[in-house]
Amino acid sequence: MARKAGRVEFEADDGRVVHYDRHPNGGGLVSPRAVVDPDATIAANAYVEEGAQVGRQTTVGEGSWVDHGVNVGAGVRVGGNVHLGPGTYVGDRARIDSRAKIGAGVVVEPGAHVGPDTLVPDGTTVRGGRAGRTAA
Repeated sequence: MARKAGRVEFEADDGRVVHYDRHPNGGGLVSPRAVVDPDATIAANAYVEEGAQVGRQTTVGEGSWVDHGVNVGAGVRVGGNVHLGPGTYVGDRARIDSRAKIGAGVVVEPGAHVGPDTLVPDGTTVRGGRAGRTAA
């Protein structure tokens, strides 16, 4: 179901009013200070924060959160309920499965795959192939 584009406002925990725009492809909430390719799909209840960039033909799934300063390349598949921590880089054609939690400053190399329910610690580099599960 398509959602109408528009501005949405929330009050942050610190009392600031935070603005988001609905992305025309999927209806997800995108900070006006983020750059999302019009060819990307942002699910209706997904968030893209200030300073983030999302490339063409990338899909961000339901309930996912692309945090501040994240750079997501082209053709990336981000599953549902994924958190991409601040300053993370996700290379082209990477795949991050549902419920994965990616820490701050992580590098997910192009074509890499992060499995479901995987916790990737801050500062880690995920090379080609699957990221191993890390205990919380």
